[in-house]
Amino acid sequence: MSEEAFNVHRIHDDGSDLPDRRYGIAEVSELVGVPSHVLRQWEARIGIFNPKRTRSNRRTYSRSDIEIARRIKQLLRDDKMTLKGVSKRLEEELKGEGRPKTNTEALDLIDKIDEEVRAMVDILDQYDEDEEKDDG
Repeated sequence: MSEEAFNVHRIHDDGSDLPDRRYGIAEVSELVGVPSHVLRQWEARIGIFNPKRTRSNRRTYSRSDIEIARRIKQLLRDDKMTLKGVSKRLEEELKGEGRPKTNTEALDLIDKIDEEVRAMVDILDQYDEDEEKDDG
């Protein structure tokens, strides 16, 4: 997955603590706080977490890969989600779906829902007016 396709701000923090370069699995293991074999398991079981490989087939992780790994760890350990649930949640987050992450996002969502409800009520009101004309 390209870094452009991944919105780091929606998944976790902005990753500014990491230089923009490629990282080996041992470094990522230390940065994320999980053993290397766990990273390999996540790669096999969570389709969205897929670090690039070199010609010699070594995994190399980008800054966004590391943020995804941090988010996976948070969802598994803090939110007690299953790997299947984590995979689904990450896909939703990357598409911009799922729960709002900030108060501003929540308020924006509420405003959008309010507008849609008002539009539906207007349609129903118009329908009622049309029926009254037909009955009258």
